[in-house]
Amino acid sequence: MAELYLVRHGQASFGAENYDELSPSGRTQSGWLGEYFAQANLRFDRVVIGTMQRHRQTADGILAAMGDPQVEIAQDAGLNEYDFEALFGALGEAGLPSGLSPASSKKDFYKGLRQVLQLWADDRLPGRVPETWQQFQARVQRARLDIQRAGGRRVLVVSSGGPIAVTAQQVLQAPAASAIALNLQIRNSSVCQYVFNDDAMSLVSFNSVPHLEHAERREFVTYG
Repeated sequence: MAELYLVRHGQASFGAENYDELSPSGRTQSGWLGEYFAQANLRFDRVVIGTMQRHRQTADGILAAMGDPQVEIAQDAGLNEYDFEALFGALGEAGLPSGLSPASSKKDFYKGLRQVLQLWADDRLPGRVPETWQQFQARVQRARLDIQRAGGRRVLVVSSGGPIAVTAQQVLQAPAASAIALNLQIRNSSVCQYVFNDDAMSLVSFNSVPHLEHAERREFVTYG
């Protein structure tokens, strides 16, 4: 069977005007992951990313550190993150019971995000959203199936926490609540390994950060 290495982007720019950009730590994480792949003698037949800037920057950092910056990169919008700002906006005047929003501290933001995601999955957000939970699930599934059917011996995919969590949920045939719980645990630049063929995919490892396991790199284990 073929191998899929599904990577979450490096740390983005939480609290900045443009979230969709790697922070200095995110760039470092990406380079270290590329060095790890090179040291493990891994080479990828195909690279697929979402269309977000942080996906491209992460893939570029990985491939440059591997010494293979010219590899062709395919893009698939099905791998993009959900629009969390729109989800918060769909709360309308009701807001969150705790008064949380994207402008809150990172700790408080993630508390609020869990509540918003559950309302979204239950189709209980009062306002309009760019896509329903079911549409989000469907596009992630379509992107995954396209990757499976395109083949390749070893494939690198760079995406975001939401699609990565939903991929695990779908492969394991778990309930929606599992995707929400997993989403909030996925670390920046982490790796999920799968094996697959045209018809099936199996999870080998989840949320691994072997390139950050040295004691001096603990501060680079991030979630945003």
